[in-house]
Amino acid sequence: MPGIKRIKKGDTVKLISGAQKGTTAKVLGVLNGKNAVLLEGIGERHRHVKPTQLNPYGGKKDVHIPVPLHKVALVIDEKSGKTSRVGYIKNADGAKVRLARQANSKEIK
Repeated sequence: MPGIKRIKKGDTVKLISGAQKGTTAKVLGVLNGKNAVLLEGIGERHRHVKPTQLNPYGGKKDVHIPVPLHKVALVIDEKSGKTSRVGYIKNADGAKVRLARQANSKEIK
C-alpha cells in the first residue's frame, strides 16, 4: 500500500536481506511512489556523467540508491536490535498511532 507509511524518516531500520543483511541504519527519506527508503551510509554510489554544454568536463556524480521497503524491518529496541512489524490503531483522541506487533502492540514513539 503506497499511501501508508509504516517506516518514517528518522526511524532506525535493519536490513533483512541482501548483501548488507543485518546492518542497521537511519532512514533519511521515504519514496512512497517507489516503495523504497534512503538509508544513511547504505546505497551511496558514483555515477559517471558525460560532458555536456553545462558541464564540459563530465566526471563523477554521487548518487543515493534507494533500498526497497520489503528488505527492511523497523528496529524497536536499539540495544538488542530486535525488529518488529508495524500496525496501526486509532487512540482515544482519534489520531492514528503506530504499534510494534512483536512487542505486544506497544506504541511506537
